[in-house]
Amino acid sequence: MDRFSFLNAAHTEFFAQLYDQYLENPDSVEPSWRSFFQGFDFGMTSYNEENKVEQIANFASNNTDVSLVSEKLQKEFNVLKLIDGYRSRGHLFTKTNPVRERRTTSPTLEITNFGLSSADLNTVFDAAKVINIQPCTLQEIIKHLDTIYCQHIGVEYMYIRKPEVVEWIQKKLGYNDNQPKFSLEEKKSILNKLNQAVSFENFLHTKYVGQKRFSLEGGESIIPALDALIEKAAEKGVEQFVMGMAHRGRLNVLANIFGKSTQDIFGEFDGKDYDQEYFDGDVKYHLGLTADKVTSTGKKININLAPNPSHLETVGAVIEGITRAKQDKYFPNDFSKVLPIAVHGDAAIAGQGILYEIVQMAQLDGYKTGGTIHIVINNQVGFTTNYLDARSSTYCTDVAKVTLSPVLHVNADDAEAVVHAMSFALDFRMQFGKDVFIDLLGYRKYGHNEGDEPRFTQPVLYKIIAKHKNPRDIYMEKLLADGVIDNTFVKGLEQEYKSNLEINLEESRKKDLTIITPFMKNEWKGFEQVSDVEMLKKVDTTFPKEGLTEVANIICNLPTDKKFISKIQKLINDRKTMFFETNKLDWAMAEHLAYGSLLKEGYDVRISGQDVERGTFSHRHAVVKVEDSEEEVTLLSNLEGATGKFNIYNSLLSEYGVLGFDYGYALANPNTLTIWEAQFGDFSNGAQIMIDQYISCGEDKWNNQNGIVLLLPHGYEGQGAEHSSARMERYLQLCARHNMYVADCTTPANFFHLLRRQMKTTFRKPLIVFTPKSLLRDPRVVSSVEEFATGSFQETFDDETVNKDEVKTLVFCTGKFYYDITAERENLGRNDVAVVRIEQLFPLPVEQLKEIIAKYPNADDYVWAQEEPKNMGAYSFMLMNFDLVKWRLASLKAYAAPAAGSYTRAKRRQADALRMVFDKNLYR
Repeated sequence: MDRFSFLNAAHTEFFAQLYDQYLENPDSVEPSWRSFFQGFDFGMTSYNEENKVEQIANFASNNTDVSLVSEKLQKEFNVLKLIDGYRSRGHLFTKTNPVRERRTTSPTLEITNFGLSSADLNTVFDAAKVINIQPCTLQEIIKHLDTIYCQHIGVEYMYIRKPEVVEWIQKKLGYNDNQPKFSLEEKKSILNKLNQAVSFENFLHTKYVGQKRFSLEGGESIIPALDALIEKAAEKGVEQFVMGMAHRGRLNVLANIFGKSTQDIFGEFDGKDYDQEYFDGDVKYHLGLTADKVTSTGKKININLAPNPSHLETVGAVIEGITRAKQDKYFPNDFSKVLPIAVHGDAAIAGQGILYEIVQMAQLDGYKTGGTIHIVINNQVGFTTNYLDARSSTYCTDVAKVTLSPVLHVNADDAEAVVHAMSFALDFRMQFGKDVFIDLLGYRKYGHNEGDEPRFTQPVLYKIIAKHKNPRDIYMEKLLADGVIDNTFVKGLEQEYKSNLEINLEESRKKDLTIITPFMKNEWKGFEQVSDVEMLKKVDTTFPKEGLTEVANIICNLPTDKKFISKIQKLINDRKTMFFETNKLDWAMAEHLAYGSLLKEGYDVRISGQDVERGTFSHRHAVVKVEDSEEEVTLLSNLEGATGKFNIYNSLLSEYGVLGFDYGYALANPNTLTIWEAQFGDFSNGAQIMIDQYISCGEDKWNNQNGIVLLLPHGYEGQGAEHSSARMERYLQLCARHNMYVADCTTPANFFHLLRRQMKTTFRKPLIVFTPKSLLRDPRVVSSVEEFATGSFQETFDDETVNKDEVKTLVFCTGKFYYDITAERENLGRNDVAVVRIEQLFPLPVEQLKEIIAKYPNADDYVWAQEEPKNMGAYSFMLMNFDLVKWRLASLKAYAAPAAGSYTRAKRRQADALRMVFDKNLYR
């Protein structure tokens, strides 16, 4: 943009109307403008209606020294520059910091920086019309601009590229001069919520001295703001809220916004055990809650605060997934009904990379939620780190500029300003369906937690904070001075709230156990929590052949009225051949048939990840493109009689944020088969926090079931370290009790039944699947239609090709290595070796394995064979979990990297591991 770009979007109407007025009647405009337009007409050899404002601006900038432009008119343009300066830079000169002086910023908004002087202060300027006021003096214009842009709310928005959005914001800011105007009852309500926030913290501070609670003190004004947000949003038609937030202030929000019983909160402080045995729980400031609330006008709304671990910003991705799932399930094609609210810390929003991933998802088809209200509880310090050491950007919220989202910086001491800013944010979100950020600038009264000494690292700041009044007392004094309330009113509020807390504390201490309220209980009605014993029970996953044929007819026929590239046509024809002629179905067919059968049964299917529509290895082709137009055709969406919906989305190049989103989606919609696929298995490294802190232990910590499926391509084919291993050992290390399934299938039919089992159980567990690469097209890796229609998922496959009495060596393996071993056995002619496949590693089917071993009376050599190095793969897991036999290991040596970069070296190492399977003397 050029330096006069401010004359475009914001001031188009002003210039265009004035010029049109001049063209119609030159004498009707002010003489200096008439002189200017006469010069403009003379200087322009061509005139284009579409860019006349730009031409006027450029003409003015290029002719400021000629007589055609009067001094008065030059001053008008200087005032316009001043207005633009306030709009663009006013936020740098606000009174938004309650405990620190602002950093010095240059240039300032002094009028001398805009070619104006004190002599101009009493001059009347037409440029005032640009800010929607009548022509007035420069002094009045400055006062108006200062009121809007430089008080307790600073607004960043001039980087937004859509004129209609900029114009909407400017009109919104002009309303009441961006100053709150509340009724007496609204002011009393704000004070009431502030009192609750302050009194709650004071009560805990005296009753639980030194205990961690991550106090909200310094940011209490978020409580009346959230209360007002919910009330107003409900009036606008919002029916559900999904909120995620960090530790700080969480207990206060739970108590005073979500209505969590303070008895339960006190029980958590007292360290009581839980009322349920099957989960271990989490610290009190990690817990979530779902509640139904009725607003003051009788609107019923559902509010959800998602649980989260200490990696705080992870929950931002999760709540977006929860929100989208609720929107898809309850309000298809209407994003307005479910509102996500993400509450951040200042250091976290600036420092955690997942925020960038989440922001980049905000407008993508597979991940958008119609706009999120982001609120930063800005303590100006992260743990012990000053903000100057915590980021390079000016503001912690500068990530908002990625999606051109407006940012409001607000003084947290001014409760009315905070509520006013929240109202603006809601209106913006509902109007444009896009993100908006509120930077709530406050402080942290104590250290990182209540047992921390903040003066170790911020002695000067904490001297100021120690003397600083809390937002309730500041607002109370204001209302007392304005005659809105009297001292009796304040004392009554405080006494009533504290009395309730005392009663609840007394009642809480009569109870022996802490009650944990389930999160999103309605969504999980009918699902039961089970142990690993139940997880090992057989589930009916059969699907009639007639139904499979219906699905096959859809996925094996392209629309005849569209043109596709020859390779796509051949691929689809090959599908038809394998189903209807050869009866040898490959992996891709198994996958499509699993999805189609579930859709027919009323389940939804959602798949996301990098390149999933086509598939990294070009096997899936769930979405095909018309050759000439690139129109997308999703065959499974045409399945007649299917009541389920099929959605598949190529994700942005993100693992962390996208997996968090899909975890949240599965958390809110257990009847959708929700799948995240890694491009290569170990790309899940980028999402390890989601795996470690949500997927593997969410049920144990927060009582949350989740049926998310991770497809992780795995297999040693000489493609180097990053494209070989999905790091199986890491997932197996996380397995315990009943937390998730881990599988490594070797046949298409077994994969089909595995995916169907995920939906057909009466419970939900995360499923980790190590999927193949080379086996996708291996002619040995096929199944018959009958194996799909009948049968069930097999946790193990015994070797049915050998005479069990002749077997001396019993080999156990998983995945692709089975085919390498059996090929080598055939090559060597070894009839004394049997190969058993373990298709499900967790829960490990121990009883099945015992039965298999008992069938080999003469076996005395038990081999665990794996293509992964000794220190990786499933070897250590099997040693720990299956001690019925003494294992002999056949694998690569221990290595730091999962595989060699050289294809030749990788093949040589794998050949060595294969030889070890058949030669005891090579054991190492």
